[in-house]
Amino acid sequence: MAIHALEVLLRMALTFAVIVTLVFFATRLSGSPIDFIVGEGLTSEDREILIRYYALDRSWWEQYRAFLMGFVDGQFGMSFVERRPVSAIVADRLWPSLQLLLPAIGLTLAVALPLGILAAVYRTSWIGSAIMSVAFLGYAVPNFVLAVFMILVLAYTLDWLPVVGNGTALHFIMPTITLAAGLIAALTRFTRNAMLDVLGQDYMRTARAKGLAEHEVILGHGLRNASITILSVVGLQIAGLAAAGSVVVESIFAWPGIGDLLVRSAMRRDYPVLQFGVLTVALAVLVVNALVDLAYAWADPRLRQAEAA
Repeated sequence: MAIHALEVLLRMALTFAVIVTLVFFATRLSGSPIDFIVGEGLTSEDREILIRYYALDRSWWEQYRAFLMGFVDGQFGMSFVERRPVSAIVADRLWPSLQLLLPAIGLTLAVALPLGILAAVYRTSWIGSAIMSVAFLGYAVPNFVLAVFMILVLAYTLDWLPVVGNGTALHFIMPTITLAAGLIAALTRFTRNAMLDVLGQDYMRTARAKGLAEHEVILGHGLRNASITILSVVGLQIAGLAAAGSVVVESIFAWPGIGDLLVRSAMRRDYPVLQFGVLTVALAVLVVNALVDLAYAWADPRLRQAEAA
């Protein structure tokens, strides 16, 4: 297990190093930030002054080296627009993103797992058909369409819920549902398929023959063995949610999180903020994938036996 953990950490470090390089050069290809910071009417002399002030007259290699040195001082440079340390700007947005991400994950697990189990147990009944129909519908509807629909109905028509910001508990309802809807649909399908693979196994019949209650058989034996597959799916969904899922939702609801920060930084060509924001998201995805990989190896006895052999 220790060797496998070291391999996972090494792959994560190498992947992060590649992402750091790609992010730096990709942001430089998007255009000059001077045009977006100052706007029109700038003389050529003033433009040269600003280029030297922001160190944009240096070669890409010198800028790349200065970018790497930002990992040492912990500030990761200064924002072109706000003139504050990038680390402070991203830190201000990190907690609001977590406030949105964690309830969405909790709602997904609380809804998708029971629905997936019911869809598998009642696969020949109308209950299973109804659950899968709703799951396919939720999987097919993009989250931005659901967000706009809820805003039109719940905010503008009925005037029940606020739309912008995160000031009260009511502000969390629509963004959380929007963020979790697609995950619920996907995880319900995967949970159903994983449960169908184990319901017909011999150990399930043995558990019933021992006189265990049906809910003990389903949850104690079926879900426990299906959780290995479900675990990998949950990890991939969380990683995808951290990478891109919250960007659209935060932009629509003006949620002051990392996703909204990335969109604004990209539009303003604020290189330092955009770079560190993308790297923060990338690091979160790598950590989630590494944890899922380790948890998968720990949960699956076949992997532990193969490593021991």
